[in-house]
Amino acid sequence: MSQSENAKAKVLITGATGFIGRRLVDALTAEGIPVRCLVRRPDAPFPPQVEVAQGDLLQRNSLLAPLRGIETAYYLVHAMAGERAGFERRDRQAAENFVAAAEMQGVKRVIYLGGLGEEGDQLSEHLASRLEVARILQRGAFQTTYLRAAVIIGAGGASFEMIRYLVERLPVMITPRWVSTKCQFIAVQDVIAYLVGCLKDPRTAGKTYDVGGPELLSYREMMEHFAAVEKKSIKIIPVPFLTPKLSSYWVWLITPVKPSISMPLIEGLGNEVICHDQEIRKILPIPLTGFEAAVRLALEEEGAERLEPSQETKQ
Repeated sequence: MSQSENAKAKVLITGATGFIGRRLVDALTAEGIPVRCLVRRPDAPFPPQVEVAQGDLLQRNSLLAPLRGIETAYYLVHAMAGERAGFERRDRQAAENFVAAAEMQGVKRVIYLGGLGEEGDQLSEHLASRLEVARILQRGAFQTTYLRAAVIIGAGGASFEMIRYLVERLPVMITPRWVSTKCQFIAVQDVIAYLVGCLKDPRTAGKTYDVGGPELLSYREMMEHFAAVEKKSIKIIPVPFLTPKLSSYWVWLITPVKPSISMPLIEGLGNEVICHDQEIRKILPIPLTGFEAAVRLALEEEGAERLEPSQETKQ
């Protein structure tokens, strides 16, 4: 199958209502690529040209119909946003169910967005679970493209919202030592460009790529840059005694990010998440967005969403 034919075949998106999924739906439909979205609730809002299929990754048989006739599927789900207890088991079961159903329906390619981190790095439970999902998908009979990203900067993303609220609400911060951990962030629009690009270029099938932005920053530097964009003054004082659990509840008091989401994120901050290769740049040399530009775009997007008329007004 040629590159153009493959790009125009219908693709399935799991996690289509999420931070990445909804942007990917818009990007693919804008290019005329037919999309089917797997959702648990049939009332999820999508553009009229998008096909919606109901199914639950924790119920294997419910995945057979949504995967019928699909050659490429995006796997964008993980259990971090749900109940924290047992999320690794749910991630594992969901991935195993998906692999079994995809093999039965003859899926040829899967594109998975996971996290940066190596097995020998004493990974947090969250990052270790993302890596385990990648291994399960890679054992499937299809070809898995595995994109590994660190912090993704974009409106609605948990990491972005956590940084934003800390900067906006705390001019002086007593923080754990993890603020010094280095991270190679990536702007959400660049992640979407890579996800679409991998679909269009069959050379990426079966490959693993690190994807990151053009700068390497500590979390402290990210907060300082964020404050500069908003023309705010902040003072950050690291201390040694704040554990990840205490930090997550501290974040919960200051921001709307729930501990079930903030705790896995903060636990992962002990691991440096840096791209170890630039191989994807040889195939998809997209222009990369700097941190402050990514923050400005995210804030503009949030501002535009607030200015849009409500759904009730539109009706």
